[in-house]
Amino acid sequence: MALELRHLRGFVAVAQTLHFARAAETLGLSAPALTEQIQALERDLGTLLLRRTKRSVVLTPAGEAFLAEAQATLAQFERSVAVGRRAGQGALGRVVLGYVGSAVYAGVLQALVERFRTSHPDVTLQIQEQPMDRLPAMLEDGQVDVAFVRLPMAVPAALRAQVLVRDHFCLALPAGHSLAAAQAPVPARSLAQASFVAPEQTFGLQEVARRGRFEPRVVLAPGSLVAVLAQVSLGVGVAVVPSLLQGVIELPQVVFRALAGARIPSELGAVYRRHERDPAVRAFLQQMPGA
Repeated sequence: MALELRHLRGFVAVAQTLHFARAAETLGLSAPALTEQIQALERDLGTLLLRRTKRSVVLTPAGEAFLAEAQATLAQFERSVAVGRRAGQGALGRVVLGYVGSAVYAGVLQALVERFRTSHPDVTLQIQEQPMDRLPAMLEDGQVDVAFVRLPMAVPAALRAQVLVRDHFCLALPAGHSLAAAQAPVPARSLAQASFVAPEQTFGLQEVARRGRFEPRVVLAPGSLVAVLAQVSLGVGVAVVPSLLQGVIELPQVVFRALAGARIPSELGAVYRRHERDPAVRAFLQQMPGA
């Protein structure tokens, strides 16, 4: 006989009640059917588990030993089922978040992480800063589940980009720069001879150059916005950066100025796989604004 969970449940029910009729009723079986299950179990084990008389049912020593193991097995099975169901609902698992340094300045990443940890405390979040140009490939390869980046950026067809925060670009200048003292917005054409420190995402710089009709002279591209502003503070050049930096980063010898003309949009967004199947990742995506 192939031992099944129903045999264990039947035995445990009888062992706990020491009454076949009552045990059968709780299991939704007839007493003869339950008796047959117990007898089949005893034959398979090659030992007597219960001593039956017309007036009583008692456990044998083998039955007492088997009861403890049967109860443990059933409890482990129920735990496994519960874990499987919770994992299928996104309540368990792991979500890997990749981000560029500037994503933390707006506070949206922190808010999403805090909200998800509260609603899904048993899901592990792994949060890693990554170079922006590596993130699309990491998403496609499954190394990262959701990436927080500066938009716009080119993404493969298998990925989707969603805007989370809308901002605009401004100019960061060394305090001693000739344009730093100007209170009026800085026209793009006045930057034609400037030396630029470029961040990872160059959309703002490219748009300023297009409006000013010049080819930007990039003298350094250190990567993160903090590194960019550090170089500006050292007088290496000027930079086109998201305006929200004015409220979160203060460095000596750095002056922020508005750019003339229509605002150049600077957006923070999330990039993720279009057809995500992992329940935990899908649960995280559902908590994002606009999901």
